[in-house]
Amino acid sequence: AYAMAITDLDPIEHGLIFERFLNAERISMPDIDVDFCIHGREEVLHYVSEKYGKENVAQIITFGTMQPKAVVRDVGRALAMPYNEVDRIAKLIPATLGMTLRKAFELEPRLGDLQRDNPQIQELFEVARVLEGLTRHASTHAAGVVLADQPIVEYMPLYRGQ
Repeated sequence: AYAMAITDLDPIEHGLIFERFLNAERISMPDIDVDFCIHGREEVLHYVSEKYGKENVAQIITFGTMQPKAVVRDVGRALAMPYNEVDRIAKLIPATLGMTLRKAFELEPRLGDLQRDNPQIQELFEVARVLEGLTRHASTHAAGVVLADQPIVEYMPLYRGQ
């Protein structure tokens, strides 16, 4: 960023390690970002929109996916299963980061037992496995904002949120 005149802060002068920003272990190219306090966020958005033009500033979209507990609940509702039964099943799925239905069945044998004993629960999991991981909704990223030197529509498609 210093070499490209994005910032006038010399990393060597301040003892910053180059490898912190670019190293062989990193798979993707580094990004450049600046963090702002949540309380000043709207003010910063207004400022950059005024300075660079509203068409050159956009908030980043984020996509929520069908995670194991949620997909079981959604499919249960679609199959008109009793809420308390679906809730009991969903609560058997471990609340661990990166959990999948496949892992849940490996870790929680009661899920397999329920599926074997009840054709409706078998259908619930068959449909849930197909839908798991699919995009469920789009929303505005909590912090991400993109600035461009031209209208952003020149670089990528945009989605207008509420």
